[in-house]
Amino acid sequence: MNPLSALKPGSTLGIMGGGQLARMLCMEARRMGYRTLVWTGGLEAPAAEVCDEVCTEPFADLAAAAAFAARCAVATVEFENLPLASLEAVSQHIPLHPSPTAIATCAHRAREKHFLRENAIPCAPFWLVKSAAELARALEELAGAGVLKTAEWGYDGKGQRRVATGDDAALLWRELDTPAAVLEAYIDFSCEISVMIARGQDGQWASYDPCENRHRDHILDLTIAPATLPPSLLESARAIAVRIAEALDYVGIMGVEFFVTRSGSLLVNEMAPRPHNSGHHTLDACFTSQFEQQLRATVGLPLGDTRLLTPATMLNLLGDMWPCQGDPAWDNLLRDPAVALHLYGKKNATQRRKMGHATFLGHDSLARATAAKQQLLSAASL
Repeated sequence: MNPLSALKPGSTLGIMGGGQLARMLCMEARRMGYRTLVWTGGLEAPAAEVCDEVCTEPFADLAAAAAFAARCAVATVEFENLPLASLEAVSQHIPLHPSPTAIATCAHRAREKHFLRENAIPCAPFWLVKSAAELARALEELAGAGVLKTAEWGYDGKGQRRVATGDDAALLWRELDTPAAVLEAYIDFSCEISVMIARGQDGQWASYDPCENRHRDHILDLTIAPATLPPSLLESARAIAVRIAEALDYVGIMGVEFFVTRSGSLLVNEMAPRPHNSGHHTLDACFTSQFEQQLRATVGLPLGDTRLLTPATMLNLLGDMWPCQGDPAWDNLLRDPAVALHLYGKKNATQRRKMGHATFLGHDSLARATAAKQQLLSAASL
């Protein structure tokens, strides 16, 4: 499909997944005149409030995949932990962007590491292990500190733990309780950055300014746009993201996360085949948001302008910012005239749950976002 044959407004976009990423994509699609069908898989679905149609059958139901595809002109995903058979079933009937292969590569840490190694893309030293015996050998070869991660279902710090040579491999393997894992050397990094890269059906690409990411309890806390690092390093990060997108023959928006080592080198940490939490600031601070970009690529439109209109800091609003009774005092937050509040419509605010985000605009956005975070946490603890 080229821009001349792009799907016209009024066409239905299918979205596999119904979380906040699907919600924000639905809102962009509605603004541009496209209909949306959200496949929730039976999970709580913030996107259900803003889409046109909903499919609730389990994601593993291949008959549901065919029925879903029959109701759409094209489809995309809002998270990667989906059954490969269902992705392939959808793609047999309608275009699915990104492809099942690209999604499956990013969803499985072992496949992801193989892909990086095969394409000579820098990443941390790693070992693929499938038993306690293999883990024991890998720990010996590691000769130091590392991180042991499940091959599947890992995000926001889930399915991973710090380890070191000399640890009890048998005990670790029992506790991890997984058929396959990845052992990575621990990287003493100076900071983490990410690049949002979009690639259209015509092979054209556009990247956003690399951002610095700061975490709290393994969950993204603050994204600072743009990252204040040497321009040559940031251009190298963009170039690596482009190499990844082209090697995957990718269509859509992708987040590529990097470690910046103490020596100033770049190592790819993870790839996300969808909009990414560190790209949420683009809704308010860029010409084209990451969600509009995903829509454009998926339906075959030309990509939009990625320029940053103003420096910005995105603050994740996690459940521990909610008081035991009621909601945070949003009027206090919104006394800042250059902040945009985005709430995801989730019902239960548990400690680590992403309930929304706030984007602070301007050159002093980091200081203001940090102060607002402390105020929200303090108020919630009273």
